[in-house]
Amino acid sequence: MTVLEAIQKSADFLAKKGVDSPRLQSELLLAHVLKTQRLKLYLDFARALSEQETTTLRDLVQRRGNREPLQHILGTAFFCGLEMKVNSNVLVPRPETELLAEHAWKFLNSLGRDSTFLDFGTGSGCIAIAVCHHAKQSRGRAIDRSTEALAVATENASLSKVSDRLTFLESDGFKSLNPANRFDLIVSNPPYIPSQEIESLQEEVRDYDPRAALDGGADGLDFYRMLGSESAHFLADRGKMMLEFGDGQESVLPSLFSATGWQVESVECDYTQRPRFLILRRS
Repeated sequence: MTVLEAIQKSADFLAKKGVDSPRLQSELLLAHVLKTQRLKLYLDFARALSEQETTTLRDLVQRRGNREPLQHILGTAFFCGLEMKVNSNVLVPRPETELLAEHAWKFLNSLGRDSTFLDFGTGSGCIAIAVCHHAKQSRGRAIDRSTEALAVATENASLSKVSDRLTFLESDGFKSLNPANRFDLIVSNPPYIPSQEIESLQEEVRDYDPRAALDGGADGLDFYRMLGSESAHFLADRGKMMLEFGDGQESVLPSLFSATGWQVESVECDYTQRPRFLILRRS
């Protein structure tokens, strides 16, 4: 089977399984098997695959057809131009969350001095690592309650060469933080899916992302209540908090935070112009 035939057959199979962008995903899987760049496949359409390459590709395509996320199969995802290792212990980074990281590093850079930030519920570490990469005067602390997620995040920080400015801590909420800690910025993409809605999510999310990274409680707002009531203690004077939230939650979050002494500075949109990020400061 040639490279072109392998792409066509794989794409046909994935299309029948209802996988989005089947041709693109087939090319990415084949490039992974052949250890080459996807675009280089177009220069080698007539190349014959070995029996082992064919078998490996077939196995990977079948996994994708079973809705295992492409990022899990490849073992990596890109976030703000940085390659991150991912597996079933962490949420696959979403493109819209790149905008949250960008808001964070732009604010820290605007301070024009050494600064500190806290990434609450770091998962793969993608937000904290991107902020450290783009805000060179900043040092970060990233917390998560999952030991397995922190292992992934620690490895990603090392790969992105920001380990000297980023430390990780296992913590259930804020419990493990030193009470004396104060941060110029608190940033988080917390779990915000209402518990009863998780079963209706795409298979790639429902069956493969860790439930703890998705489940925001009965109404999806449990972690926002925690952040509203407990995070202010750790915020430095004139500091800010930046949060990602789910569809429709912009109608309830401002009043939730104002009730605990926060002021909404702005509500920012994602790439699809849907309200997605909340920027807060203390009243």
